[in-house]
Amino acid sequence: MTLTVLIENTRPEGSTLVAEHGLSFFVETAQKKFLFDCGHTGAAWTNARALGVDLSAVKFVALSHSHYDHAGGFPTLIDFAPIEKIFTGVNFWQEKFSCTDEKITNCLYRGCGFDENFLAAHHIEQIICRDVTEIDEDTWLVGNFKRRYKFETIPKKFLRGSEKIPDDFSDEIVLVLREGDGLAVVTACAHSGILNIVADVRERFSLPVVSVIGGLHLTGATRERIFRTLDELKILGVKKILPCHCSGEEFMNNFTDRISTGSVIAI
Repeated sequence: MTLTVLIENTRPEGSTLVAEHGLSFFVETAQKKFLFDCGHTGAAWTNARALGVDLSAVKFVALSHSHYDHAGGFPTLIDFAPIEKIFTGVNFWQEKFSCTDEKITNCLYRGCGFDENFLAAHHIEQIICRDVTEIDEDTWLVGNFKRRYKFETIPKKFLRGSEKIPDDFSDEIVLVLREGDGLAVVTACAHSGILNIVADVRERFSLPVVSVIGGLHLTGATRERIFRTLDELKILGVKKILPCHCSGEEFMNNFTDRISTGSVIAI
C-alpha cells in the first residue's frame, strides 16, 4: 500500500507543488484507490496532476472531520473524480467554529463549506462511520474514541453547532492500514488525542500499532505534554512516527523523517 501526500502545509525546497494549511492523502491499496481528506481549496488536485495521480480512478473519499482544511476542497473534487460515496464520522454536519476569546464573542466559521444538499444534488451517498468500517481486508476507518488520557485536552477555542458548544470532535475518524503483523494509523489532526486513538485501535483490533502517520495536533503544546506523548507512544509500542500538518514544529523537531506535499509513503 502507498500514501501520496497531495497537499500539506509544506513542500520540498525548490518544488513547484502547491502547499497550503491542510492535508490530503491519495491512498492505494491492493484493491482500492481513494482519498483521505481533501485539503482546503482544491489545490491538491493540481498537485495530483503534477504527481501523476489519476483521480478518475477515485470513487470515494473519507473525510477525517469537517474542518475547512480537511474537507473544504471536496466540492471541487467532483470536477476531477467520479465520486459516488463519502465516509464521515457522526455529527459531521454540525458547523465548526474557532473563537479567539473565552466569551465566545469573536468566532470564525471553520466548517467544510458544503452540506447534505450538495451531496444530494450530485448523487453522492454518505456513509457514517460510528466505530469500525471496513474498506477492504487490510483497510479500515475508525471513530468514536474513548478518552483515556486526561492530559489530552481539546482547546476551548474549538466550538460546534448553532449553540456553539465545546467541540468534542465526535465526527473525527482515522484511517487504519495493515502493516506487517501490526497496524499503521493515519490521522489528519488527532483532535481526540493521538494516545486515545492509538490505544483504542490497539484494543479494537487486538494488534499492535507500529506506525503513526499524519497530523497530531500538538501545535502550541507544552514541552511536558510533547515528551509525555512521545513516552506514552513508545509504551504503546509505536515504532515509527511520520508527523506533518498540525503536529507543531517543537514536536516534529524530534524526527528526521517528516512528510510534506508530494511525499510517497510505502506501508
